Amino acid sequence: MVSLLCALVILVLGFIIYSRITEKIFGPDDRKTPAIEINDGVDCVPMKSWKAFLIQLLNIAGTGPIFGALMGACFGPVVFLWIVLGSILGGAVHDYMSGMISCRNKGASIAELSGIYLGSAAKWGMRLFSILLLVLTGTVFVNSPASLLAKLTPDVLNETFWIVVILLYYVLATLLPIDKLIGKLYPIFGIILMIMAVSILGGTIFGDYVIPELSLSNMHPEGLPVWPYMFVTVACGAISGFHATQSPMIAKCITSEKQGRRVFYGAMIAEAVIALIWAAAGVAFYGATELLSAAIKAEGQSGVVYEISKQMLGTVGGILAVVGVVVCPITSGDTAFRSARLILSEITKLDQKKIKNRLLITVPLLGIGAALTQMDFDVLWRYFSWSNQTLAMISLWVATAYLLKCGKKKIYSLLTALPATFMSAVSVTYIMIAKEGFELGKTVSYITGAVVAAGLLIYYLYIVNKKDV
Repeated sequence: MVSLLCALVILVLGFIIYSRITEKIFGPDDRKTPAIEINDGVDCVPMKSWKAFLIQLLNIAGTGPIFGALMGACFGPVVFLWIVLGSILGGAVHDYMSGMISCRNKGASIAELSGIYLGSAAKWGMRLFSILLLVLTGTVFVNSPASLLAKLTPDVLNETFWIVVILLYYVLATLLPIDKLIGKLYPIFGIILMIMAVSILGGTIFGDYVIPELSLSNMHPEGLPVWPYMFVTVACGAISGFHATQSPMIAKCITSEKQGRRVFYGAMIAEAVIALIWAAAGVAFYGATELLSAAIKAEGQSGVVYEISKQMLGTVGGILAVVGVVVCPITSGDTAFRSARLILSEITKLDQKKIKNRLLITVPLLGIGAALTQMDFDVLWRYFSWSNQTLAMISLWVATAYLLKCGKKKIYSLLTALPATFMSAVSVTYIMIAKEGFELGKTVSYITGAVVAAGLLIYYLYIVNKKDV
């Protein structure tokens, strides 16, 4: 229990201290934000700070910090370390920078920002990569709630029925102005997500459970190595490239750059708290990583969440679990498709004020998503996880280029260059070693990841030195 409480305290201190360092390096000012300057009534719409925070939290969180944390907990308490340090030094910095740089560029997507700061080739690569990630995300977050709803309703309302219902909802959430549906419902669901996490924390601490203390030992029952698997498994809750596609959406809605620290950095720390709680609850509830892993395989992540919530909190917990694992993934899936629409609108130059143009983009996107729902969920999740962390890597290098090009002190760019280097090693090593990648041995994969990361760091240092000449 001591490790869990210390980790929670460190997360709070991370927000209080490191978020201010990050904010100072970026340097928010009083210029007009897209919500004020553009204010198109569809995507660029002014919102109050607290509402923007809750929508950002729900957009980036969903069940990601729950499902990912439970699977990450199979490695043992070492996952606590990754959630805490990954979110403070990497994830929250990543979210803040992607949101604020977008705000400085009229709400541009991460793909467009890549073009501005890394060049045309990077822009087109990121356009394709981010759209792929967003469609995968939207699809992943259709299957899990549809599966649970099918179990809780009469047989005639099967999984296919619920997939269709969720996709129809996605049409509305993708098309309507952000303040009409998302702006009204998401703050409520964001509060529910936090209530659910706090309740589970209480159930874990005051229940008859033993919360494991921090250990660097690898306790994964299948012997998966901590490096790089844990760093890919726990994306939401530590660092996630998906957030770089969501932050620009809320960057279009904040009314002052000075709100960014609370909205972007704060939402990521809140997500890390949620992930930490569920990682601790997973191991404490089942008593061993072997039993947790077996439960995930037998019942799926949704089933495990439902079981933990119901046993810890009774009927109320069961209701919260159903709301959490049904509503939360849906609210990340719909904004994934909305972000994909915005990126495609940047490519096609179709004016999004016209609903006809929104339909032209939305319908084919959701058609692709519907087709992908027929794939195996575990396969989808693995590709989603890797592409997620690869996008995080690229987004951090974009932020590094921004800091260098904006005349910041060269040492400031280490804020993003160091986590970018780390995530480069994670992403490359994983795709080398994983069965959905090249399936190479540990030695070759580790060396390749280290060489690529070192090469990128050396090139960064070369650019910094060249800039000083």
